[in-house]
Amino acid sequence: MVHSMTAFARCERAAAQGTLSWELRSVNHRYLEPHLRLPDALRDLEGSVREALRQGLSRGKVECTLRYTEETGGQPLQVDRERATQLIAAAETVAALLKQPAPLNPLEVLAWPGVLVADASDPQALSTAANELFAQALAELKAGRVREGAELARLINDRLDAMSSEVATLRSLVPQMLSVQRQKILDRCADLQAELDPQRLEQEMVLLAQKSDVAEELDRLATHVTEVRRVLKAGGAAGRRLDFLMQELNREANTLGSKAFDPRSTQAAVNLKVLIEQMREQVQNIE
Repeated sequence: MVHSMTAFARCERAAAQGTLSWELRSVNHRYLEPHLRLPDALRDLEGSVREALRQGLSRGKVECTLRYTEETGGQPLQVDRERATQLIAAAETVAALLKQPAPLNPLEVLAWPGVLVADASDPQALSTAANELFAQALAELKAGRVREGAELARLINDRLDAMSSEVATLRSLVPQMLSVQRQKILDRCADLQAELDPQRLEQEMVLLAQKSDVAEELDRLATHVTEVRRVLKAGGAAGRRLDFLMQELNREANTLGSKAFDPRSTQAAVNLKVLIEQMREQVQNIE
């Protein structure tokens, strides 16, 4: 089964120190391109998150945002006395060098990084909880990509059915179209009251048949359609292979259009190109 590169997942969990929430968004991209937004207290998770993404996904631009809401729960604030003492001593040393130093504000001391300790709980437990929650969010993201991938495969198969119908119809009409073209040439000669050598006329008709022979293009279109179905059924990271097959299908449809000698073959070539373009747009979202 093929996977889409477009999906969204959000997971939230209440931890001992507060509330954690992961939000994952993925869109189509040629390669795997993760973008992480982590709070400073959990910056050390970046390595494990990137590795989990690399193991779980092969393509897509993935935005991973972790939010952490700390809950003090009414616990008393703790002051790092040693650090506060060092800070005050440093401030007094600087004040001695000034002629009119401003008084030291206690709130400014508390605002200094490391002086106020609001939570003395184990940071490793918080990291572990965040990693576990990320694994859950990633699983939900992958499940969403699988669901959308199944829908994309269904849409593409519908277009493949329509292409097979167009190819089969055109293949059955080719002899009739050649006969009509032959009759047009005979009628034109009759209108001009010109006498043509039967052998020369037959040579012209053979040349016309050769120039308008689309059997090879129709065979290749049918072969490519079969291969697209096989790739869709095999699943996995099939996006690049499918994109290549779309190019080949388009190439054959263009050749078919250039050989068109009847309005019906011209319309068939146009219909095929429309179907191929619709599939190509869907393929862009497949991993």
